[in-house]
Amino acid sequence: MAVTAQMVKELREKTGAGMMDCKKALTETNGDMDKAIDYLREKGIAKAAKKSDRIAAEGTTFIQSEGNTAVILEVNSETDFVAKNEGFQTLVKELAAHLLKNKPASVEEAEQQTMENGSTVADYINAAIAKIGEKLSLRRFEIKTKTDNGAFGEYLHMGGRIGVLTVVEGTTDASVAKDVALHAAALNPKYISRDQVSQDVVEHERQVLTQQALNEGKPENIVAKMVEGRLSKYFEDICLVDQSFVKNPDQKVGQFLKSNGASIQSFVRYEVGEGIEKRQDNFAEEVMNQIKK
Repeated sequence: MAVTAQMVKELREKTGAGMMDCKKALTETNGDMDKAIDYLREKGIAKAAKKSDRIAAEGTTFIQSEGNTAVILEVNSETDFVAKNEGFQTLVKELAAHLLKNKPASVEEAEQQTMENGSTVADYINAAIAKIGEKLSLRRFEIKTKTDNGAFGEYLHMGGRIGVLTVVEGTTDASVAKDVALHAAALNPKYISRDQVSQDVVEHERQVLTQQALNEGKPENIVAKMVEGRLSKYFEDICLVDQSFVKNPDQKVGQFLKSNGASIQSFVRYEVGEGIEKRQDNFAEEVMNQIKK
């Protein structure tokens, strides 16, 4: 039986094992999912299988740079308590060092790579799961580069709850880049500038604002002018360079950068667990279940 990518994905989700291990298990068991799970368990690879249905929405972000390359990553755990665990912090730092050195294109590619200790990234994470006792995962990362005439801004808020990596050019002053990263952590812009906002998004917003103004009973002959004014305010809310600088609200971020001879090339903002649907546990019920065991 041919082993499909969907089968590998399903087995991976059920066991927490690495992609190549899952593919081998399915090949060895002729595509039988249950037998493949047993195969992985027998090999000691699926020690984390019972934890695979848990939701890992806590964790940390981390940033590491070396020379003209930097990486920002998010590693998830199930609880904030484990995120502060020394073993978890070591895992995060070693993953960051690996990503920075090997520059994989995706999480899937990273998981198949071999680390300096001889194990694959996926196996290394699984070993940490078995040791720490919670579901852990490398959720995402981005690798950024700069020139010799640029700087990285590295900012971790609340010990890594929010992480922002900025790349500025025109100055080598890392404090300028870090101030912009701090700003992005606080105000959460979606774009660098207006020209990054797609025409579809702009047109959608224009239609919403137009209907809003008409519903307010504004005369049609002044609605268009009002809408353009509100659209300008919309850009100020979502575009980094148009936002009032958090450290000096009388100045726009773009003006702050210009006064330092700099321009921003890119930024990445990660907030731990964003977009992950967290399970709503009944704490009292959970305690009672523990007592009954």
